[in-house]
Amino acid sequence: MNTLVNYLVVLAVAALLLGPSLYGMARERRIDRQLREAAAGRSQPKARRAQKSSSRSTVPSTATW
Repeated sequence: MNTLVNYLVVLAVAALLLGPSLYGMARERRIDRQLREAAAGRSQPKARRAQKSSSRSTVPSTATW
């Protein structure tokens, strides 16, 4: 039983040490891919549309202080 606990502790420490660097590597690869696509002139896969504020017309407020 002691061996199992020691094994789990080693795995937890390894995950804590390797997790942030693996996440950073994945993030860097994504950014590099986006830069290559932009340099090649391709459009972004998730193009955002112009945001509309509202379909109703706005009325000035009549509140006074």
